[in-house]
Amino acid sequence: MERRTIGAATLDVGAIGLGCMPMSWAYTCSRQRGEESLRAVHAALDRGSTLLDTADMYGPFTNELLVGRVLKERRSEAFVSTKVGLLVGEQHIVANGRPGYVRRACDASLRRLQTDVIDLYQLHRADPEIPVEETWGAMADLVSAGKVRSLGLCAVGARSARRSGARLHDGTIRQLERVQQVFPVSAVEAELSVWSTEALDALLPWCAARGVGFLAAMPLGNGFLTGTLTPGEGFEPDDLRARHPRFTAEMMAANQPIVVGLRRIARRHGHLGNAVTPAQVALAWVLAQGRHVVPVPGAKRERWVTENAGAAGLRLTAEDLAEVAALPGARGSWD
Repeated sequence: MERRTIGAATLDVGAIGLGCMPMSWAYTCSRQRGEESLRAVHAALDRGSTLLDTADMYGPFTNELLVGRVLKERRSEAFVSTKVGLLVGEQHIVANGRPGYVRRACDASLRRLQTDVIDLYQLHRADPEIPVEETWGAMADLVSAGKVRSLGLCAVGARSARRSGARLHDGTIRQLERVQQVFPVSAVEAELSVWSTEALDALLPWCAARGVGFLAAMPLGNGFLTGTLTPGEGFEPDDLRARHPRFTAEMMAANQPIVVGLRRIARRHGHLGNAVTPAQVALAWVLAQGRHVVPVPGAKRERWVTENAGAAGLRLTAEDLAEVAALPGARGSWD
């Protein structure tokens, strides 16, 4: 697989990563199978998808434990990204950016991941009660201590910004400007896909201008861009899509032209014995947005991991990219 570098630290990863969250958090919990997920992680490494993206809150904690079972055998083949800053309660999630907590959380993540160093440690959310510089300083101390190799920041406030009409990533860029004064940012993780392109406006250029890597979260639109979801089929109550404004039956039907367009491009690239899927076109589009961009599609089955990895070899033409740009914008339930 093609390799890409993340940030000034020139951290080397496969061009397509693996989002491990669906294996134990947020998606159709009744279909989560530990052994199946382990096979998926192994398949990702076998195919060059070396970036494994997890977080302590996924589960909580169980996702890191699962990834740790693979790292125990194949640590040298993997690039490990995990996150800190969010605590999961019974019915709520709260931020905690206190330096003492960050240090304890890192040690706990290292134990669960069965490794002595985290390649990329990301701040999941800033604590509104703690200056972000203090949290970032504690994370920088972990780099000095040899427990972490580089630091990253996850984008904030997506849904509220969409509702208010503000530029989606203004808040994230303000945070980035502040923490850069304390310790270099190696990567930013934010949503970027064919149906969520807001990062192209300001956040992606900000990263490109500063040599900061960009991890594209949800590059398959929470599964919608794969073309495998049926409008009106419904989701389990604990599936995040059950409350997502683009996953009502009405909006899924309204957004089908996006999938139709991806299928049309896929057919042009496919040939006998080598079919191309809408998901692979969607991932190839993300890859085409810059050499500093690494899509991190979530998956929990070996089949999907293999398909996603195959997108690294797909090169979209100028005609393809123009066709994607001409697709209708995605609609949500408030549109």
